Amino acid sequence: MSMMKLLTSAVLACGLGLGAAGAQELKFANYMAPTHPYVAGAFDPLAAKIAEATGGAVTVKVYNGGELGAGPADQYSRVVDGVAELAVGLPGYTAANFPLTLLTELPGVLTEADGTATLWKNIDLLGPEYERVKLVSLWSNAQNILYTRDKPVRTPDDVKGMKIRVPSRNAGLIVEAWGGSPVSMPVSEIYNAMQTGVIDAAMIDGTATMAFKLGEVANYLTVGMDTAISPFFILMNRDAFDGLSAEHQAAVDAVGREVSVLGNQVQLSEAAKGIEKFGATEGKELIKLTPEEAAAFNTLSAPVVDTVVAETGGDAQAIIDALRAK
Repeated sequence: MSMMKLLTSAVLACGLGLGAAGAQELKFANYMAPTHPYVAGAFDPLAAKIAEATGGAVTVKVYNGGELGAGPADQYSRVVDGVAELAVGLPGYTAANFPLTLLTELPGVLTEADGTATLWKNIDLLGPEYERVKLVSLWSNAQNILYTRDKPVRTPDDVKGMKIRVPSRNAGLIVEAWGGSPVSMPVSEIYNAMQTGVIDAAMIDGTATMAFKLGEVANYLTVGMDTAISPFFILMNRDAFDGLSAEHQAAVDAVGREVSVLGNQVQLSEAAKGIEKFGATEGKELIKLTPEEAAAFNTLSAPVVDTVVAETGGDAQAIIDALRAK
């Protein structure tokens, strides 16, 4: 074992709070506010289920609101570096590490209804990307939609020239195909950027109406076209996971699968509520594209899949085919 490996293991052992009875406490880094629906709907249940499954030998303490470091973009690094043993994040924030996982967000690859089940059915195809960390949970998101500040969007012509926040590079390619200018930005910065006119719009799922208060700064919401369905994951420090007993590792794996389902359920439920609330708010306009109107967007964005597959290379097309086969 290298000196760096020994030092990392020693730091983790201290951070895990190993007591006389061998109990271990894992720190969970959550960049979202403690009021976010994920906390009560997925993260707190993860902590409760791991404690129950291990008879209290392994516990999880959830640190909300960026207590272990601000901003969602550094969540992967926090796990790799051992700042936290567990963290929630999006692969799109560190896209270079997860090109295969991000194939799952391309338009038409997954659906809201069965995206999470499809991910886990094909999880071995994504395995090589999770050698430095342990993948605990992975779930499909609700469809990204388009919040705009001053201009309603009904056609691709309406998008031309707009500065649009995107959650990942792949989503940016979709925006470019429509004629817009993508702006990479963490979710925590969208509100201020839209309020001050730094961006004209944001591509994000419907939870943003309430969870990130975009219903306050956006006046129009367009839904119906195919966009990115960005996955979420919960990662675990590899040394911390390897330091658990085989029994406790199995418990973390089982709970992680359960929480994948919970995360997806929370996401779809809250996104639907967010869209409904936006449409019911006085002074706001919810634009539901007809199939013909949506087709104008989808025709432009469809080639993005081939572009990303060609850039990714390797088994990218085989992965896309497997995911589409459900």
